Amino acid sequence: MKKFSVFLSTVFTLMVLASSAFAQTTVGIVLPTKDEERWIQDQNRFQSALKTAGISAEVLFSEKDSAKEKSNVETLITKGIKVLVLCPVDSASAAASADAAAKAGVKVVAYDRLITGTKNVDFYVTFDSFSVGAEWGKYLVSQAKGKGNNLYLYAGAASDNNAFIFFAGAWSILQPKIADGTFKIVNSDAAIKLQKKAELTREEEASIIGQVTTNWNPNDAKSKAESHLTKATKAQKGIAYVLSPNDQTARAIADVFAKDKDIKKAYTTGQDADKASIQYIIDGKQSMTVLKDTRVLVADAIKTAITFSKGETPEKTKTYNNGVIEVPAKPSDVTAVTQANVKAAIVDSGYYPASLFTGLK
Repeated sequence: MKKFSVFLSTVFTLMVLASSAFAQTTVGIVLPTKDEERWIQDQNRFQSALKTAGISAEVLFSEKDSAKEKSNVETLITKGIKVLVLCPVDSASAAASADAAAKAGVKVVAYDRLITGTKNVDFYVTFDSFSVGAEWGKYLVSQAKGKGNNLYLYAGAASDNNAFIFFAGAWSILQPKIADGTFKIVNSDAAIKLQKKAELTREEEASIIGQVTTNWNPNDAKSKAESHLTKATKAQKGIAYVLSPNDQTARAIADVFAKDKDIKKAYTTGQDADKASIQYIIDGKQSMTVLKDTRVLVADAIKTAITFSKGETPEKTKTYNNGVIEVPAKPSDVTAVTQANVKAAIVDSGYYPASLFTGLK
């Protein structure tokens, strides 16, 4: 409830600021795809908040295509935008779009995913992605008993810088418990080779992610999980602890594990608080998700755009290295959601209405 009150206060502030700051200023927003509930939700949040604040803006989708993304950015530049809010399909490929925007005098705000390989990123609006992964690790550790618990690792797309940050957060919690024998990695030779190393280099993370990537695609996640369980011995099943990277892939992986007669129970992680995954959590099919309140992120993005439009500098609390510069940011907090707190975190906070779900207590 406290977060929601802060959100309402921010929206009111945006309305006041926007009345003067955006008299002649427009914002261009480019999101990665319409195929995932998360990004449709962001679009709806943006459109609602922008309308409330009286800001002229346009939201375009890149359909998971970097070429389409660049075309979208070029279209928005020709329309005279002053601030670009871009969630990249591919963190590295998006550098060209950021460079084109900067050349046209447009401020570039990376949204949710960092744009890498360029100096032309003015701010990064994000959640604390390291904390997302850490919450996954904390949950799995909290459920583990004894030694030798079977651990299955999955990750997001190697083209997404966030996938590395999420994994680093999870590894920071899981690695000590792998090293002491609490967990036994089942499905990644690369991770087994590095299991005694507390901090991994980017290249070492890439070697693991390359083996267990889902590409943020539920079909890829399903195929990979099926392949891993086919190769696994009966002793490597039983109770399984599954690091799954987002809700779409978590549901796909959970469904595969549920069908295997040798899996007695699978603890699965996730993120984004998809409606379908909230129902899965209520039903006991998915164990947890991480709520990244998009109302807060959208409000942060709009506030950042307004600040830039006034010729001011947004407040930062952290920086993220994109391979060229330290990009200023002010990451927002996240919330772990399980059966124990799903009503309070999701319904009582106003994120979703109770009518969307069955069996909610």
